[in-house]
Amino acid sequence: MKKLLKKIFPFFKKKNLRKFKIFLSTIGHRNNLNKLAQIYGCDKWDTHLYTLHYMEHFKKNRLKKINLLEIGVGGYEYPDCGGESLRMWKSYFPFGKIFSIDIYDKSPIQENRIKIFQGNQIDKEFLHNVIETIGRPNIIIDDGSHINEHVIETFKILFPVLKENGIYVIEDTQTSYWPSFGGNSENLNANTIMNFFKKISDGLNHKEYLISNYNPSYFDLNIVSVHFYHNLIFIYKGNNNEASNCVTDGMFIKNKILK
Repeated sequence: MKKLLKKIFPFFKKKNLRKFKIFLSTIGHRNNLNKLAQIYGCDKWDTHLYTLHYMEHFKKNRLKKINLLEIGVGGYEYPDCGGESLRMWKSYFPFGKIFSIDIYDKSPIQENRIKIFQGNQIDKEFLHNVIETIGRPNIIIDDGSHINEHVIETFKILFPVLKENGIYVIEDTQTSYWPSFGGNSENLNANTIMNFFKKISDGLNHKEYLISNYNPSYFDLNIVSVHFYHNLIFIYKGNNNEASNCVTDGMFIKNKILK
């Protein structure tokens, strides 16, 4: 009887009762990120309107055993604050494992199926150690510093370890235009998040380049689609080896389909 009471008693603590109440409120809504974001207090649905796009891009993975890695926990330096989106992802992906990294120690808000690592998002050794621990992610979401240089460098480090057919997401790309984050509104050709990914999107068509002896980059060969939305980018990983059907040796030829 004592052992049974020891197991039951923790559920009557105020914190656990609150968690249980939230859990009950998600019933019937676990495939609806708009509703889950409201329940968990995540700003990805109202302030940013991201959840609508997330549902469209993530729905095929919802019931799979995925690894999701989100950069940035939220709550700044306060150890007990943040993690709203992590709990939202945990509810949306019932068979998934949710991981995150943050510059601050956020270990107090870890829970079952949510693991958080402390470190810098551009520390290559740290990031590789995280991947060795958790395995290659199916989904990576950068909601970290939003500093242009950081976002680009993190992508260069982590995209290669993303699983085949995985999805890499960049949030809050409005900082591409904000000088305080390394952005630029006056020079729209500056080295910003938006311009980096606009340039990468050219690589989708690298087989069409009229450049002799062109050597495709890793991104040319491993990105199959890029989706731009307001302040949000989705990059899909895959084998981009589709041959050109209208260019041979730098000379245009008629598409055989049209003959």
